[in-house]
Amino acid sequence: MASIRELHQQLVKKERSAVEITQEALERIQALEPKLHSFLCVTAERALEQAGAVDAKIAAGEEIGLLAGIPIGIKDNLCTKGIPTTCASRILENFVPPYESTVTQKLADVGAVMVGKTNLDEFAMGSSTENSAYQVTANPWDLSRVPGGSSGGSAAAVAAQECVVALGSDTGGSIRQPASFCGVVGMKPTYGLVSRYGLVAYASSLDQIGPFANSVEDAAILLSAIAGHDPKDSTSLKVAIPNYAASLKPDFKPRGQLKIGVIQETFGEGLDSVVEQAITKAVDELQGLGAEIQIISCPRFRYGLPTYYIIAPSEASANLARYDGVKYGYRAPDADNLLSMYTRTRATGFGTEVKRRIMIGTYALSAGYYDAYYLKAQKVRTLIKQDFERAFGAVDVLVCPTSPTTAFKAGEKTTDPLSMYLTDLMTIPVNLAGLPSLSLPCGFDDLGLPIGLQLIGNVLREDQLFQVAYAYEQSTSWHLRKPQIS
Repeated sequence: MASIRELHQQLVKKERSAVEITQEALERIQALEPKLHSFLCVTAERALEQAGAVDAKIAAGEEIGLLAGIPIGIKDNLCTKGIPTTCASRILENFVPPYESTVTQKLADVGAVMVGKTNLDEFAMGSSTENSAYQVTANPWDLSRVPGGSSGGSAAAVAAQECVVALGSDTGGSIRQPASFCGVVGMKPTYGLVSRYGLVAYASSLDQIGPFANSVEDAAILLSAIAGHDPKDSTSLKVAIPNYAASLKPDFKPRGQLKIGVIQETFGEGLDSVVEQAITKAVDELQGLGAEIQIISCPRFRYGLPTYYIIAPSEASANLARYDGVKYGYRAPDADNLLSMYTRTRATGFGTEVKRRIMIGTYALSAGYYDAYYLKAQKVRTLIKQDFERAFGAVDVLVCPTSPTTAFKAGEKTTDPLSMYLTDLMTIPVNLAGLPSLSLPCGFDDLGLPIGLQLIGNVLREDQLFQVAYAYEQSTSWHLRKPQIS
């Protein structure tokens, strides 16, 4: 499927219609979904209606924006008015939101075409999209492997070209890790840059919505469309949103002005040698493009994982308390009193991983343990943030692997939660610090599975991240390789 800019030119020149482009995406979804399972819900009728509206504007001589008529997938934890939003959980199986999330409303306003809601780990809790209550999404590069998580459905859909771009959410790496596994671009913006209104909360101080795309430019275009202040979100930042795609250049000039730091704590034990080699070559490529390379230490980086798995479950414990069978969603039919309705609803409505994290969080917040666990984790979070602040006093952008490995086999880690949690080792500290970060393809292993390069920027320096990513992308050909699904 062509890029956003290419499709836009085809539309304005009337070489193709938005309905034709949308129909092509829907046909590809229909052909691939029996193997991929990227989508929980395909919104064909709504998509064709939106596409028809774009064609009517073009016929009337009206100008259209870059995203008008572009097929997009939406992660199924973003509320869509009149369209089911399940969070891949039985407890929200029949929930149809009465309102639209801010980001999906923004996309509708500019004429983007929603082709469906994508699969995820239940309530965005997982790293493989195997925790969905409905289906397991496959990796387009190898159908026996996972696409990563929790936004695995969005990543797989973009990689398989079922849609041009997609939205995901990132709490501890849930955009960047699946982007790495599926060989696409995934961006987690600065915390507060994109409104969380209408995003079903997992961990409110960590969650952030961001784009998936097959190119850096497409990701930049999509982020420009969804970013911006929203009075409905109290954590939304009041900042001007630049056109991120407008200033992309294929190199860094003058040479040596851009300083890139390699985080030394992300190398060594636990990192696959083939991933290390790909990252090292990518750093050499960035140096060749004119960047000055430095080795940077973030000594508390390794503590991100245990810190996250106290803070995130604690917030999840509070956020998921609302699912009690009273207000909305699933209610256990066999309860004979209020207490049994609560307990049976939650016991049967939530999956194993969600219940595990609720119990961890409830324990960490309980009397006698709050200071020992939750408060201490928040203090370590501050130290991790300070490490990043010191690093950005010396360099402009940090680089490291997105994931320690390439995509693993489905079922390989489901019985070992700790092993699964370790796949987010490289991405979690960024969320704890609220920084922007991007993953893009930088190579393939011996089995033909993608490897992701993670770029980390200072607060609100998405523009710089896109520039570094674009220059690297244009100097290599990794992004041009596409999975052959059979």
